[in-house]
Amino acid sequence: HVQLVESGGGSVQAGGNLTLSCAASGDTYTNYYLGWFRQAPGKEREGVACINRDGYTLYKPSVKGRFTLSRDNAENTLSLQMNSLKPEDTAMYYCAAGHHLARTYCSTDPSQFNYWGQGTQATVSS
Repeated sequence: HVQLVESGGGSVQAGGNLTLSCAASGDTYTNYYLGWFRQAPGKEREGVACINRDGYTLYKPSVKGRFTLSRDNAENTLSLQMNSLKPEDTAMYYCAAGHHLARTYCSTDPSQFNYWGQGTQATVSS
């Protein structure tokens, strides 16, 4: 099992930037593909980005070019750099980990992830 703890949320104005971090502990970090999800009030949880065990990234179309996902396997951390933020990016953000035999596997489907953090709030005002 792996434990995940997010940090870095906050409040910014539209056009601003935030960096979210996720620290992992427990099982071997490099065994997992990792992702960020978000959930706004009254909406379903949606995938934002995923990074596989080889470092390949996959992004939700609406954040591609604005968000950058990276992992540091030495430090067991996952980071989501969010630039040019929009009010519609406001949500609780969660990091998650999943396991698959294929190193290249990645997904933005929440059902494909087994372990979740508690979330960190990002609020973007207009």
